[in-house]
This record gives sequence, structure tokens and C-alpha cells, in this order.
Amino acid sequence: MSILAWLVLGLIAGFIASKIVNHTGAGMLLDIVLGIVGAMVGGWLFATLGATPVTGFNIYSMFVAVVGAVLVLVIYHAVFGRRAVTY
Repeated sequence: MSILAWLVLGLIAGFIASKIVNHTGAGMLLDIVLGIVGAMVGGWLFATLGATPVTGFNIYSMFVAVVGAVLVLVIYHAVFGRRAVTY
């Protein structure tokens, strides 16, 4: 896949994943980064489990990328989530 296809796939997957996880977008840049990382994580996870990883710009690859992006977002919010401020 070309760089442009990865960016578009990452943006869409990151946006969908952030709507699933926290119901608001995390910002375009963070959505793209988490979506691309999520596509790689999802591809690795699916390949490890014996399924087909990301194959191109299609619905199945979008599903794999969204699953990976949701996983990355859950970990991201667990590590960098909002912390209560105490005085």
C-alpha cells in the first residue's frame, strides 16, 4: 500500500476506534497515528492468531485496523488517561 493509502486507512480506523472507545475524536493527528499503529498491531495480532492481516485498502483491512486501533486506544487511555487533580 502507498503512504497515502496508509494515511487514509489510519485516519478512518483511528476515527472509528476513538468513537468506539471514548465517543469523541482525539484530534486528527492523534487519530492518524493511533490508526496506523493500530493497523500494524491489528495485522500482527491477526497474523499471530492465524487469520489474514491487512491486505490492502478494503473492508476487511479496515476491520483489522479498527480492532488494532481500539486495542491501542484502550492501552493509550489506560496509560495516559485523565488523572484527577487533588489539592
